[in-house]
Amino acid sequence: MAASELAGQPILILKEGTKRARGREALHANITAARIIVEAVKSSLGPKGMDKMLVDSYGDVTITNDGATILDEMDVQHPAAKMMVEIAKTQDDEVGDGTTTAVILAGELLSKAEDLIEKGVHPTIIVDGYRRATEKALGYLRKIAVKVDPRKKDLLRRVATISMAGKILAEYKESMADLAVGAILQVGEKIPGGYEVDIDDVKVEKKAGESLTDTTFVKGIVIDKEVVHPGMRKRVENARIAILNCALEVEKTKIDAKINIEDPNQMKAFLDEEETTLKEMVDKITRTGAKVLICEKGIDDVAQHFLAKNGILAVRRVKQSDLEKIAKATGGKIATNIHDLRLSDLGFAKLVEERRVGEDKMTFIEGCKNPKSVTILVRGGTNRIVEEAERAIHDGLCVVRDVVQDPWVVAGGGAAEAEVARRLRKYAEKFAGKEQLAIVAFAEALESIPMILAENAGLEPIDIMVQLRAEHNRRHAWAGVEPFAGVVADMAKRNVYEPLAVKVQALKSASEAAGMILRIDDLIAASKTKEEKTPSKGLEEGAKEATSEL
Repeated sequence: MAASELAGQPILILKEGTKRARGREALHANITAARIIVEAVKSSLGPKGMDKMLVDSYGDVTITNDGATILDEMDVQHPAAKMMVEIAKTQDDEVGDGTTTAVILAGELLSKAEDLIEKGVHPTIIVDGYRRATEKALGYLRKIAVKVDPRKKDLLRRVATISMAGKILAEYKESMADLAVGAILQVGEKIPGGYEVDIDDVKVEKKAGESLTDTTFVKGIVIDKEVVHPGMRKRVENARIAILNCALEVEKTKIDAKINIEDPNQMKAFLDEEETTLKEMVDKITRTGAKVLICEKGIDDVAQHFLAKNGILAVRRVKQSDLEKIAKATGGKIATNIHDLRLSDLGFAKLVEERRVGEDKMTFIEGCKNPKSVTILVRGGTNRIVEEAERAIHDGLCVVRDVVQDPWVVAGGGAAEAEVARRLRKYAEKFAGKEQLAIVAFAEALESIPMILAENAGLEPIDIMVQLRAEHNRRHAWAGVEPFAGVVADMAKRNVYEPLAVKVQALKSASEAAGMILRIDDLIAASKTKEEKTPSKGLEEGAKEATSEL
């Protein structure tokens, strides 16, 4: 409650129970919340990063070192901490990788800013300095980046391998990287000036069982559905495929209707007419030459019988998103009405087959000519391994997509951050005021990335940073931390590359979030609405509540 005295009369401005923090107190609370989030994820950075075990309110367990997943699974309440979660989500949505880096950068920028505020530098000056530093840092990144051939498989494979290096499937990263590269190059579309890739065109289907080495790339679509009728064929070669998003059922009336039947013959005529209608529908599909039917909605039991009799393999209740992928993969068109179905609307696949995968049956549509939608079927010993493998493959797909669309890379291991930090320090010398301190602080925040990489690898971070700065001062721009060898090395020579797009997005997201939090000088939190006790509660329950409130 905020109140002021006017002529001895208190004036209530805010609702009773509202909490308010102003000035330095509010800023300190926000920065502390952000730093706590950073502490939660920073140990997972890099190939030697640790995993986190997250248990939700239902007892479900998630084991991962993916920054976006860690923050998404955490039940974060503080508003400033929620902004850090949003950074990770934005990074994941935009480029698919670098979520931990973005969150760490934002946290370090806030931590360095707090030190400057303690020394008397106004937050507005710091925000202005950070803005200048961001613009320069982005320019420096683009200057040092190397342009590559977006169709060069070896380089794309290396980029995907580096992205997966710290994941649960690191042991199989080479083979998984091959799958990611093959999938992205298959669905990529040539456009004026480059390539365009829609990551949704690569379906990642997961099924527990066997091992990670049994993960396969299918040039087509795998759907987690079985053939609808036991009498249908389970395998069709050189299949023409009809794709429907309407039901293969007799349409029910939209309003309540009542039919009076006075004679058994009328009932028979009614059922015969329904059967005739369904038979005509099936005959219409058969006349197009279709041997496989993929339907988004239901298929009547009678229609199933006629389809089986006509030698058509049918699958029903397929998701709309899968239907679109099947159309892209087979070159078919989705028909909204059976009567509009034509031969030219049919898709084609060399093989459509129902197979048992683990405990379930799945339908494979493969052998498409030039599929623009494909599937990676992820296998693994347990559900948790499969889920983490799916996240790792998603990151691999995203970084390959990033390089194909924007064919520029920088060296990994913190080399790019260290080089940009060196250049920013030199740039800061042009400023005589306190803004210089903010730009230097931005450079120090960038250096936290290689320092944390060294720390997570069990190295002495101060020694590594001294060596790293010395190498960059000698103009070795690609000197970075090699966690496996435990040394500072030329990361370009070791073929450790990361997409430029990932670094650019991380810098933008971190800088914008830090600037927004630093501008906050008043935190007003409304009180939560108290739940009223219902009269039906027993005396014992009420006594328990009273005790807990005390």
